[in-house]
Amino acid sequence: MATTSSVGVGGGGDSGGAPKIAWNEAQRRFETEDKKAYLQYALRDDGKVMDLVHTYVPPSKRGLGLASHLCVAAFDHAKSHSLSVIPTCSYISDTFLPKNPSWNSLLYSEDIKSNI
Repeated sequence: MATTSSVGVGGGGDSGGAPKIAWNEAQRRFETEDKKAYLQYALRDDGKVMDLVHTYVPPSKRGLGLASHLCVAAFDHAKSHSLSVIPTCSYISDTFLPKNPSWNSLLYSEDIKSNI
């Protein structure tokens, strides 16, 4: 049985608000309630680094900002669990991060060792 927990993204519980994104720990992904759009990740470095490997949104749901909501959920999760992030997925590295540079502080670097 998959363990999922709801991740609040964008606030607002009304139907016009942000979509609900769930963390599916068993499948290592963040997904929409219907499970059709998701962001897949892998854990590296003994679980201290989250490698965001793939974002998928079906054609029928593209243009609604779902990929961005999935990214925010993943980065929020990484931040709250003190994880570094590797943006392997080209959408994240080429589109999401340039538009949302505030998340760059979570990016993994082999040169930097945090002792905070």
